[in-house]
Amino acid sequence: MTELLPYLPGFLAAYAILFVAASSPGPAVAMLLGIGISQGRAPALIASAGIASGSILLNILTLAGVGIILAQAAWAMVILRMIGAAYLAYLAYGAFKKAAEPPRISAAKVDPKPAWKHFIAGFLLQVTNPKAIVFWLAIASVGATTGGGPMIIGLFVLGAFLISFFCHGAWAVLLSAQPIRTAYQSARRWIEGTLGVFFSFAAYKLATTRIG
Repeated sequence: MTELLPYLPGFLAAYAILFVAASSPGPAVAMLLGIGISQGRAPALIASAGIASGSILLNILTLAGVGIILAQAAWAMVILRMIGAAYLAYLAYGAFKKAAEPPRISAAKVDPKPAWKHFIAGFLLQVTNPKAIVFWLAIASVGATTGGGPMIIGLFVLGAFLISFFCHGAWAVLLSAQPIRTAYQSARRWIEGTLGVFFSFAAYKLATTRIG
């Protein structure tokens, strides 16, 4: 436990960005909504596990790639942080734009299929999404596991999986009910505005806070 304490601030910063981003509607939410409405919550939760697994694969690959880069050139972290901050600023812009003109939540058309195929579909959706790759680079640029050994990295990856699964699973369960979708849609402007403020603050902190 004492080995983890120095990394907690970085963990919390990275997890906060992950939690808010995973809670934001996107292609994954549209797919989960389509599965939940047409086939029920259980298949949607299985697809959520696939999405979370895809996120973790990207997480591990970006952590490994960042580690290799930093081993060769420590100054690369500065560039990486600027890329991460720029992407978070882009997310803030998108959230403010949605707050001004909230789009309606629409379910993706999903054909009936066995549960395991929903897992694969969620996994492939995540690992082939270029925005998800850039997002995980932004998370890696926080430097939450910098200097940590396998245990620290393993704990970080496990926590990231649980957060991703919880957020997407919550969408799968909640939005399968029409009253929840209606209530969310009516509050969409305020929710997106709040997300815009959060991403703006995260971008500023990432760009101005010295890591390490």
